[in-house]
Amino acid sequence: MRGGYSPRLTRGGRIIFSGPGQRNCRDIHIPTVLLPPAMFTGLLIGLWIWKCFMMVVFQNKIIYMPGMPPNARRERIADWATRCGGIQWTEERTKAADGTDLGIAVATIPLPAGSRPIVTNDTARTASAHVYVLYFQGNASSIPSRLPDLSWVLRAVSDSKAPVLAPMQLTFVCLSYRGYWTSRGRASEAGIRLDAEAGVSWIAHQHERRFGKDSTTRPVLIIWGQSIGCGVATNLAATGRIPPTMPIKGLILETPFVSVRSMLETLYPQKWLPYKHLWPFLRNHLDSWTNFGLMAQASKESGISPPSVYIIQAERDELVPKEQTDKLYQRCVDVGLKVERGVAPSAYHQEAIARPHGKKLAAAAILKLAKQGLDSG
Repeated sequence: MRGGYSPRLTRGGRIIFSGPGQRNCRDIHIPTVLLPPAMFTGLLIGLWIWKCFMMVVFQNKIIYMPGMPPNARRERIADWATRCGGIQWTEERTKAADGTDLGIAVATIPLPAGSRPIVTNDTARTASAHVYVLYFQGNASSIPSRLPDLSWVLRAVSDSKAPVLAPMQLTFVCLSYRGYWTSRGRASEAGIRLDAEAGVSWIAHQHERRFGKDSTTRPVLIIWGQSIGCGVATNLAATGRIPPTMPIKGLILETPFVSVRSMLETLYPQKWLPYKHLWPFLRNHLDSWTNFGLMAQASKESGISPPSVYIIQAERDELVPKEQTDKLYQRCVDVGLKVERGVAPSAYHQEAIARPHGKKLAAAAILKLAKQGLDSG
């Protein structure tokens, strides 16, 4: 210790600080009966400090869980193909701006014309528009296990009666973040921002490749985020580098939360727990509240209409309280974003589109946002 002093505990519970040439420099007496609670309190404080340190240092591993369940990164599209109801998914590859190799699952379906239409390549190429949905998943599992539920939604979109959208097609693109499924790298908000931009760039490239650079078939881009994917979606819409030919027309936010900071307060509401006070050390914010304001401000400055927002809420969400969805809905209203909300009855956080009513909400949201995107020009 400083000055050469060292502590020594006597049998009577006395702490003695001794220094060179001195027998006792300072004598602190702790009654024997108080030693156990003093040691327990010190241990508790030490554990708090240790856990706080671990939560700050390893926050990426806590927030993003690509290895859960244990087989998530080994899943293949073929493992789930029989449960996709005839929707054909293919795996594609792209690269983020920093060179990270990313996996993508892609499917294309015909949009409705009163009944399931048959769209030939020629009619598809001469359609007035082509709709794209870019999907961002939640914080665990992988893309293949989500494909059966998403396929049901796509079938509902294709089978619905909305002839105003025919004879167009819809391409559904599921982006696998870095560190997830077959994508390389390690997940972080900064990295996933690049991944989201890479997803839009891939869509823009595919659209130009299919329809030609000077084609009159314009793209209608809708972003769908689930849980933390909602933060990824609003990050992209608010501050992402998006090709000018691929503006975002709509946002579907499935079980969204306000921000990571708000979730700290939700998960650790107790006043005696220090974890909710760690927000100044966050490297991951996923702040949809702030992003809505940025989207509205950008719209005012550019004169371009902002994306419409459709929120899908799980009625029995055990993770994200209803109050957070209410705040996001009201935030959209306050800043002037067009917003609607649907509630999936009896659904928990991970079940919003696992239940039939939630699937119907998602299909209706795609159709509605596609129609609004077409009308907005």
